[in-house]
Amino acid sequence: MSKKGRYKLIWKRYKRNKLAMVGMVVFLVMLLAVFGAPLYIDYDQAITQHIVDAFTAPGGEHIFGTDQFGRDLFARVIYGGRISLGAGLATVAISFVGGVVLGGVAGYFGGKVDNIIMRICDMLMAIPGTMLAMAIVAALGAGLDKLLLSLAIVQIPGSARTIRAAIMNLRNSEFIEAARCYGTRSPRIIFKHLLPNLLGPLIVTTFMSLGTVILCIAAMGYLGIGVQAPTPEWGSIISENQSNIRYYPYLGLIPGLFIMISVLSLSFIGDGLRDALDPKMKN
Repeated sequence: MSKKGRYKLIWKRYKRNKLAMVGMVVFLVMLLAVFGAPLYIDYDQAITQHIVDAFTAPGGEHIFGTDQFGRDLFARVIYGGRISLGAGLATVAISFVGGVVLGGVAGYFGGKVDNIIMRICDMLMAIPGTMLAMAIVAALGAGLDKLLLSLAIVQIPGSARTIRAAIMNLRNSEFIEAARCYGTRSPRIIFKHLLPNLLGPLIVTTFMSLGTVILCIAAMGYLGIGVQAPTPEWGSIISENQSNIRYYPYLGLIPGLFIMISVLSLSFIGDGLRDALDPKMKN
């Protein structure tokens, strides 16, 4: 079957999963809404304080209401999504590259190289992910770049182990032995022959880990060690308003719903891709 025909078959299987389609549509709409925010709402509304408008109920001029400083909650949630989703996507991209390199080298060469890389990964994975990210940020200081680095370090070991396991299952296959017989160099075998056959597990793992990263970003923002004020971020929005949520529940409910919807949609997408790429996995 040609590549084009294979992709059509995968898409056909994916479309059969209604929840996966709903998740994809919801997540794409959310991406368009947050990254296209400058086209329809001014960033100043998310950070400029208007004390006289504090705790305005949702509706009218302020769709989601305002917080204790009179800042528009809709603007803060939308621009906060640029941090939560943008940092999540960037983290997954970095961890994907790092996982491919480390997992590919460990799985293909084995021996001492594999042992060294995997033991380092084991040490990192032995520490709870959020705690490790918090420790790295505390050591390096606050800032979006430090946050991305800390989350990438947390995610790379898991990606590396997944890729390593898949490569070890394929490295002694006949087409790999044929490539070796033709004198193909190891880097070309890894990136030209092995990795293209692992796209399924890689894509599924990427989408599954993205939801985890978004939750981790929100948790760190809630604890005050992520993106610093006045920059909005979903977790920090909830943290800033936690003392007022009892009387103005929309301040915590709305950003919490955005976190839940984004993670849930990514879970649906990951399940749909898993079933489409490997129908034998479907129950």
